[in-house]
Amino acid sequence: MSNGTAGNFTGPVEAIIFDNAGTIVDFGCIAPVMAFVEIFKRRDVDITVAEAREPMGAAKRDHIVQLVAMPRVAEAWKQAHGDAPTEADVDAMYADFLPLQVQCLTDYSTVIPGTPDLFANLRKEGVGIATTTGYPSEVMDVLSAKLAEQGIVPDAMVCASDVAHGRPYPDMCLTAAMKAGVKNVKACVNVDDSAPGLEAGLAAGMWTVGLACSGNEVGLSYDEWTALSDGERDTHFARARKGLDATGAHYVVPTIGDLAPVLADINRRLAAGEKP
Repeated sequence: MSNGTAGNFTGPVEAIIFDNAGTIVDFGCIAPVMAFVEIFKRRDVDITVAEAREPMGAAKRDHIVQLVAMPRVAEAWKQAHGDAPTEADVDAMYADFLPLQVQCLTDYSTVIPGTPDLFANLRKEGVGIATTTGYPSEVMDVLSAKLAEQGIVPDAMVCASDVAHGRPYPDMCLTAAMKAGVKNVKACVNVDDSAPGLEAGLAAGMWTVGLACSGNEVGLSYDEWTALSDGERDTHFARARKGLDATGAHYVVPTIGDLAPVLADINRRLAAGEKP
């Protein structure tokens, strides 16, 4: 896989690398949040949904590490247990997280609207489809089966547990590109709803597109989102966009349903000799 120079690569896009929860499935990225809240509750420590969301995009064990390092959570843990959480505590919570997350997927595995049509069009155009996820392989095996039931089967899939470093490192994006048979990294587009996911795509030298409204930044279910007025949705988008824009992402749009014009523009820019 080459990284070339601006003058000798003019496209087109060869592959799109999608995150899973909040990007193509589980509108609002609800499943992991519920699991994180519950594993702390089982240890007599209450964390808020906002706290549970803050490290989103990281590998799930790393996510727990970041949660217990938060000053308020660390103090609540000390009040409940008399001391700071240990590596053994983190390991035990992660062990509990895996089956709990699988259980949550029963309720939060619906494909986000716009995904099937986009995937079908990418197939027709010969564009590769790969996915990455902060879920470990044990969880993703279950989710992959549920996605397949809805017609979503990527050409390649990479879990955080498959690589040395999770997001924001570029490991998953680059591994997915290689699995998809991409010839030039500038021909890849990384699509994610989280800041660490976008930072990973940028670190990999790819075009990056943030999805502001279907994932962690807004955090509403599809029913809650569609119940909002146009003005309320615009307000949420404007706020969420600021957080994703701050990563340096090339584009930020509301959901995967808004991606087709972005891909057309990336092809235009590639044809003009631009690079990510």
